[in-house]
Amino acid sequence: MPDILVRGLKPQTVERLKARAKRDGRSLQGEAKHVLEQAAGADSEEIAAILDRWKKRFAGRRSADSSAELIREDRDRMGMR
Repeated sequence: MPDILVRGLKPQTVERLKARAKRDGRSLQGEAKHVLEQAAGADSEEIAAILDRWKKRFAGRRSADSSAELIREDRDRMGMR
């Protein structure tokens, strides 16, 4: 796994990362890794895998939510369809 070295961080930045790490139950390195991975975002394969897991999880379920119906009504009212 590749490594990265970040030099010249402000002491306040390191202290904030340490506080976040403690709050989240991670080491400083683990917190820095988490922050960088979140900032880099997910690639399309990761997103597709996440969506596939959610589809499988909710397969066969019907939603009691009427939001889709409300959106259709709103679009009709606005002449968007």
